[in-house]
Amino acid sequence: MSKKLKITMVKSGIGRPEKQRKVLRGMGLNRLNKCVTLEDTPQVRGMINKVIHLVSVEESKG
Repeated sequence: MSKKLKITMVKSGIGRPEKQRKVLRGMGLNRLNKCVTLEDTPQVRGMINKVIHLVSVEESKG
């Protein structure tokens, strides 16, 4: 079983650098309070680390 991460956008990307907004869009987060479930990979962890101040992360099995 591969682990999954539930990522929720808790702060807006307005006024943030373009790189951070592109990371949010790349993860599929385009609205406040939107949740996405992604595989737990090093690439996704790197994206989360770039915008950790804008998102909330929970681990889930699946």
